[in-house]
Amino acid sequence: MSKSEAHSIDEIKAKYQAEREKRLRADGLAQYRDFPDVFKDGDRDPYRDIVQRDPVIEETDVAIIGAGLGGIMSAVELVKQGLSNFRVLDMAGDFGGTWYWNRYPGLACDIESYIYMPYLEETGYIPTERYAKGSEIYEHCQRIANKFDLYPKALFHTSVTSVRWLDDCNRWEISSDRGDKLRARFMTIAGGILNKPKLPGIKGMDTFKGTSFHTSRWNYDYTGGSQTEALVNLADKRVAVIGTGATAVQVVPKLAEAAQQLYVLQRTPSGVGPRLNRPTDPEWASSLKPGWQKERIENFTRMVSGQAVEQDLVKDGWTEIFSRNPNAFGVTGEEEQAVDIQAMEDVRARIDEIVEDPKTAEALKPWYHQMCKRPCFHDYYLPAFNRPNVKLIDTDGKGVEGITENAVVVDGVEYPVDCIVYASGFHSGATHTTRLGFEIYGRDGISLTDAWANGPSTLHGMLARGFPNYFSLYMLQGGIAVNFAHLLSELTIHSAWLISETLKRGVEVIEPSVAAQEAWFNTLLANLGAQALFFSECTPGYNNGEGATPTEESALRGIPYFGPTLDYIQILRDWREEGSLAGLETD
Repeated sequence: MSKSEAHSIDEIKAKYQAEREKRLRADGLAQYRDFPDVFKDGDRDPYRDIVQRDPVIEETDVAIIGAGLGGIMSAVELVKQGLSNFRVLDMAGDFGGTWYWNRYPGLACDIESYIYMPYLEETGYIPTERYAKGSEIYEHCQRIANKFDLYPKALFHTSVTSVRWLDDCNRWEISSDRGDKLRARFMTIAGGILNKPKLPGIKGMDTFKGTSFHTSRWNYDYTGGSQTEALVNLADKRVAVIGTGATAVQVVPKLAEAAQQLYVLQRTPSGVGPRLNRPTDPEWASSLKPGWQKERIENFTRMVSGQAVEQDLVKDGWTEIFSRNPNAFGVTGEEEQAVDIQAMEDVRARIDEIVEDPKTAEALKPWYHQMCKRPCFHDYYLPAFNRPNVKLIDTDGKGVEGITENAVVVDGVEYPVDCIVYASGFHSGATHTTRLGFEIYGRDGISLTDAWANGPSTLHGMLARGFPNYFSLYMLQGGIAVNFAHLLSELTIHSAWLISETLKRGVEVIEPSVAAQEAWFNTLLANLGAQALFFSECTPGYNNGEGATPTEESALRGIPYFGPTLDYIQILRDWREEGSLAGLETD
């Protein structure tokens, strides 16, 4: 049993607050660094060589920037609408997005494969296990691209350098580092939420003379092995992994099996429940009826939005959280707080049951509400700390103090290492210029940064005034979802339909009116609920801008749709069904 069970609710809440305050930093999101600051070739593709080609100079109906799940689904939905004149651009060497770049050992999705991997029915594919490995998801991205003949449309190893709306011809002009010059009637930004790696701003990290890399650019030349094979070259190596979030939870067990010595450097522990992965049951797979995936996806999304369902079709750690506490994303009132605290007591009790060293177990315990950070699910992370070659270095919320030529430093103590693995995640809350690597210039040459200087203004989080024929697949003023692939599927259906309708109706340009954008913002405010206050009181992380408290209207305007995800999706469906393109000005 967890030693904290004897604590009162008030004592635990005080503990939560104290742990939060330890981690608050004045620099907030500015504490992180980009790849080029530390690794000169950090964005280099370690998996495929760049093939030289001639620049592409052409006119197209649609330019899709990004070839991850959002870009893939955008293209597929255009094909379903009967459209074929489009291009997909990405700096990677293939379709896949995060599943192309992330190839670290132990990589898997924390959402059930049957609801995360899109177009299973269309491709006739059933994942091999409940939580598919990263390599299987990447292969499925290729399967979809082949099924819908997307490869001839793709420009890979191509970084967009400039995006401008040309007022004189009503086209988007997209330039790239390969000399490409595309003019597109419509543009879709499918840059993703996990596309720009971030690094902690640790003093001295540039001076380290050993080997270091981010998990999204895994160096198998150094470690040996593969995503599924042992990292044999680490047998005589001392390794430090910085970070204990969702990535580290998966990679630590693999490093623990291989390294002579592994140091796990922790600022804030994750809440880790059981994953209970298993192979796909062939009998179950053969029993599936047409429409099964859509039904299963919507059932899951309904549950994790706190809405009632007749039957939990998924029955995993996510749905268990919300079956116990439907308002887990906005805990209020004594009853909800008691339920949430008990759920975290169970998480902490599991640590005591598994981790043998009491000091290590205590340091691994998370002290915050369950949904303040993305819950993790893994069966081998906690047992890894029972290995004699694994040592948890808890920084008590401060983070790593410094890095020398051959060591990491915490609280004045140096830990000599040969290799540093940064499991530090991605710039999920950064500006579009940071995430995408380029600015977007709309009507009259006005940048999106300047247009949104007082906060974003959109219709449905997808279209923006001053940026005609532009679609954004992101979360600013849009929906949010535990299963982001579900949200992407609905956004891409919506954008493809709107592009098709615009072409059918002979409309040259669409963009939202000022009144429509303000009406949408009022809809967002009406659905604000308890979630905003909940996240503002959470321990710092990417869910709340590292603990930043928005005080300006510009920050408030960036809120997403906090109502149930399926309600947001229904708004889009109803808008299409009504058919008048309400709120859009057309030329």
